[in-house]
Amino acid sequence: MNKYLAKIIASDQEGLQIISACSSGAKVKIADIKYLESNKVFLLSIQRTKVESDLEDKKINSICRFDFVDKVRSKNIDQSNQETVLELIAIDYLKNNDVNEINLIFNNNAHIALTTETIEARLEDQSEIN
Repeated sequence: MNKYLAKIIASDQEGLQIISACSSGAKVKIADIKYLESNKVFLLSIQRTKVESDLEDKKINSICRFDFVDKVRSKNIDQSNQETVLELIAIDYLKNNDVNEINLIFNNNAHIALTTETIEARLEDQSEIN
C-alpha cells in the first residue's frame, strides 16, 4: 500500500503552496504540534484527506515538517488543552526584509507564525487511516 504515501518537499513559495493545498482541512491535535528548538525543527502531525489521488476521502496520517525555524509564535491557541483539535486552513508565506515567515492558519482565528532562515518544508505521509 506504500505507493499511495506521498512525500512533498518544498524549498520555495510554490512548493509551500502545494503542501498548503494538500493539507488544507487537515485535523491537528495541539499535543501533536512540536517545536524542537535546539534542532530548529517545527513538526505537525496531521490527519489529512488525500486530495491529490483518485481515491476519494482517503484519510492519511502525515507529518508536516519545517526546518531552519528560528522562532515560533502562536495566537489564539490554548496550549493547556492538549486534546483540542484544530483544523489547518492554509499555509501562507511572507517575506519581511530578510525574514521569512511561514504562517499556519487554523480555524477559529488561530495561527502559528514560524520565522525561518529559508523555506525548507516537507509533507510526508506516514500511514493510511482505515
